[in-house]
Amino acid sequence: MSAVVQNLNANSISTATAEVIPSPQDRLDSLPWLPCTLTVEVPAVNFTVADLLGMKEGTIVETNFHYTSDLPLRVNQLLIGWTEFEVVGDRLAVRITEQI
Repeated sequence: MSAVVQNLNANSISTATAEVIPSPQDRLDSLPWLPCTLTVEVPAVNFTVADLLGMKEGTIVETNFHYTSDLPLRVNQLLIGWTEFEVVGDRLAVRITEQI
């Protein structure tokens, strides 16, 4: 992206090109089709490979957070905010409580 800058003085008019750096929001607005991965992390207490291998349908895993605690929200592994769980109708959802 560039902008034209004009310098005026009594005898001449000159034109120069200056580079305009787009803001991060402008750069993202030009890429709405770009896929990304959104994740909410639920930390597990003392979880081992043996626990993972023993999991089956109906297994309950102890977590390392209180049900009122905020959970980290990440896009492509980059922390972008905090969320909390919420029930919407018959579905589990997350509400964004803070954006970084």
